[in-house]
Amino acid sequence: MSGFKLSEDSSSRAAPEGPSAASRAQADQPLGLTVHSLPQPEQVMDADSRRTRRGRLKMLVVMLVCAAPVVASYFTYYVVRPEGRKNFGELIEPQKALPELTATSLSGVTSNLQALKGQWLLISVAGAACDERCERHLYLQRQLREGLGKEKDKVDWVWLVSDEAPVAQKLQPALTTATVLRVPQAQLAQWLAPASGHELAEHLYLVDPLGNWMMRFPPKLDNQGAAKVKRDLERLLRAANSWDEAGR
Repeated sequence: MSGFKLSEDSSSRAAPEGPSAASRAQADQPLGLTVHSLPQPEQVMDADSRRTRRGRLKMLVVMLVCAAPVVASYFTYYVVRPEGRKNFGELIEPQKALPELTATSLSGVTSNLQALKGQWLLISVAGAACDERCERHLYLQRQLREGLGKEKDKVDWVWLVSDEAPVAQKLQPALTTATVLRVPQAQLAQWLAPASGHELAEHLYLVDPLGNWMMRFPPKLDNQGAAKVKRDLERLLRAANSWDEAGR
């Protein structure tokens, strides 16, 4: 009886299954490798060229966006003018950029004239002796700036002394808010210029915050003329209001 059971158990036990034929066939296959071809030098250079062009285009777009307010303000003032409106000051075309000239303060400190960029500049030119016309210009410059009210901090009034003579002591108190610099007459004549038949010291000159001489006012300004200068200044400041801020 017991022998029968042993024989039955051994015969009924299933033999372990071996790998299927399909599995054995798959295992016998060699390992496959995929080889990708390297890019050609021409393709690499073409891709670099496209990236460079895209980068330059993006930079150009950024520059145009930054310059747009400046261009718009000048377009508004020079081109889109109400019918019948006239400037009192003479527009300088083409505008002349601030030159790299060495200027000296009354205390003897030297600087580059281009350091004046960043503000509107209302400029007069005269020798240190400062005759009656010179004193009149200095007075008008100060009054015109003060008359701009809250906009006055966008404007500097500048006296360019064209010789080496000492400035009269009586003028010193009136110059506390002015920028006074010595620049030789010959060098100034390479940048500023009077109207035909007039001298450099007869005019007031206007320079924009970008450093461009852009307007010259008539000689012999009286009170009525000074009021017209003020109107020109107010119009320019209003046109540039979107990008021009006080201070350098």
